[in-house]
Amino acid sequence: MSIEEAAQAVSVRSGPAEPLLEVEDLRVRFTGRGRRVHAVNGLSYRLCAGRTLAVIGESGSGKSVSSRALMGLLPPTATVTGSARFDGRELLGRSDRQMRRIRGADIAMVFQDPSRSLNPTMRIGVQITEAVRAHGKVDRKAAHERAMELLRLVRLPAPARRFHEYPHQLSGGMRQRVMIAIALAGEPKLLIADEATTALDVTTQAQIMRLLAELQERLGTAIVLISHDLGLAASYADDVVVMYAGRAVEYAPASTLFARVRMPYTEALLGAIPRLERPPHAELPVTPGQPPDLTRLPPGCPFAPRCSRATDECHVQIPPFAEHEPGHWWACWHPCGVSS
Repeated sequence: MSIEEAAQAVSVRSGPAEPLLEVEDLRVRFTGRGRRVHAVNGLSYRLCAGRTLAVIGESGSGKSVSSRALMGLLPPTATVTGSARFDGRELLGRSDRQMRRIRGADIAMVFQDPSRSLNPTMRIGVQITEAVRAHGKVDRKAAHERAMELLRLVRLPAPARRFHEYPHQLSGGMRQRVMIAIALAGEPKLLIADEATTALDVTTQAQIMRLLAELQERLGTAIVLISHDLGLAASYADDVVVMYAGRAVEYAPASTLFARVRMPYTEALLGAIPRLERPPHAELPVTPGQPPDLTRLPPGCPFAPRCSRATDECHVQIPPFAEHEPGHWWACWHPCGVSS
């Protein structure tokens, strides 16, 4: 997919001015065995109701850690600072008991591997019914009816039969639909999809993403789409934040970002996307080097050791993450497509 094709694939929808979720200077540190890991380093973004934000980056860039910090799902070794306001309420600093009232009811999460999230010893219907009853005072009959409604909502084939089956009797795509049904049981305002389609084949992946888009249009749910797949971001996201070494390095509406890439790291990610116009068996472009050690971040731009545009300045001073063009933020001393 070329940058032009990616830009054309994006449909920008209008949303309300007030953000549903507002993250400001989010930082996460893990401490243990004499080491401190700087997993998230000053992440900021906004998300309005009914819109999709894609959080993109390599493994270890801080995507999943940032979302788990919002949900209060990090271990005691984590120190979380900054601010994350959801629907006017601060999420950070709440007790686990307080967060349990928010998780599922207001914010739900769909994880990458449904086989790990579903209980293999319980029938599908029981697991969905329990989720329904956890978020509302309903009797078993009403919970059963709601569970069946959710299975039909996520378009699980033969829902009446699947209701009585175990997770191992379902395909990967079916299990992911069940996970989405459980996530929707509390009718959340925000759905976080953490690599929710990574383990699926391309066809099933497209079906799940279309399902999420249809549910969003019907229910008005905001979605945070965590992925390393820029193709998904181009096709389904309204806004995109690109992360590297725990930092946001580029942030813009999807149509703007894919039409005018500024951060060399984002350009490298786009260059690695397979394209039909490439010769058969041609090697994909590879960005040299490795992401930095998060226990010892370099003094300058963390991408500088891997960047072909880097100068001495890049290795010494970290570039500010700022709005250089209307609605387009990036952190780079020598951005792509901008004359110095």
